[in-house]
Amino acid sequence: MALFDIFKRRKAEPVAPAPATKEASVENSAEAPAAPAEAPAAAHESAAPAVEPAVATPAPSQQEEINEGLRKTKEGFFGKLARAVAGRTQVDESFLDDLEEVLITSDVGVETTVKIINNLEARVARDKYMNTAELNAILRSEIEALLQECEEKSENFGLSIKEGTPYVVMVVGVNGAGKTTTIGKLAAQLVKAGNKVYIGAADTFRAAAIDQLQVWADRAGATMIRQEMGSDPASVAFDTLKSAVANGADVVLIDTAGRLHNKVGLMNELAKIRNVMAKIIPDAPHEVMLVLDGSTGQNAFEQARQFTAATKVNSLAITKLDGTAKGGVVIGISDQFAIPVHYIGIGEGIDQLKIFDRHEYVNALFGNK
Repeated sequence: MALFDIFKRRKAEPVAPAPATKEASVENSAEAPAAPAEAPAAAHESAAPAVEPAVATPAPSQQEEINEGLRKTKEGFFGKLARAVAGRTQVDESFLDDLEEVLITSDVGVETTVKIINNLEARVARDKYMNTAELNAILRSEIEALLQECEEKSENFGLSIKEGTPYVVMVVGVNGAGKTTTIGKLAAQLVKAGNKVYIGAADTFRAAAIDQLQVWADRAGATMIRQEMGSDPASVAFDTLKSAVANGADVVLIDTAGRLHNKVGLMNELAKIRNVMAKIIPDAPHEVMLVLDGSTGQNAFEQARQFTAATKVNSLAITKLDGTAKGGVVIGISDQFAIPVHYIGIGEGIDQLKIFDRHEYVNALFGNK
């Protein structure tokens, strides 16, 4: 359905009890004599009709889960877009100005918004799209083209795991972004897929971080390597990889400190962790995953700038999208930093970390084609 059209339509009768008798009063007691052979059948005939077995409700599909997780973003985005479209009959310069405001206020980001608007102007002029009913397909295709995603979508929950060497993921992000939860959910999915997973608690800055990670590791069935609070994070990473290699692990997830108060210190610490891991596995880490809280909107852009400057981030996990209307941040961050989105968090459940698929994302916003 075109976008403009969407906006235009705003027991059997109870059986009388038998007279009470002495025999009836003891019929159900442990010492009651056995009833005649016909009695059970007669009693069965007078009982309430058998209840039909309950039909199991089918589990929601991946697309349905994504739709629900992005429901608030869709409602917020299209609510604004409906107001921009109201009363218009064509895509003109005035409408594009209003659309620009809609995209920016939906946390898509200024640079990405300008890119979308410029592309739309070119397409309207080239393809002669004038009716706003055509905007749905155009906007959809422009957004999908800007989204980057990790190509690997194997049975190992999106990781390119090879036999013989653990696949190492260093996880970075500020405290409160959902870093610990993401590691726990990722570990659970990987263990479920049959992998041996090790977790390194290299965020030794907060004691709570180590304990929280231990709870998730236990829940996921992963092995955690930890030291005392205040220990050298690089030492924890070294011990984790050494143990993982010795015990034939398939995947290693390394947690890191999330503080940003000292950018130079952060850069030095992350560089030291990388260098130490490379002594055990030469090309480790294979992936540096930045975890961002989608509900923070524009603040997520600044965090992405800080961490991409501090280390070689090559994948993103964007969390808490189910509780916010700011899911447009996925588009802007993926486009501006040219980093693929690997996972999105759409709920608190251990299975509600999902491999990101740009087709599913735009389907959740615009509906299936």
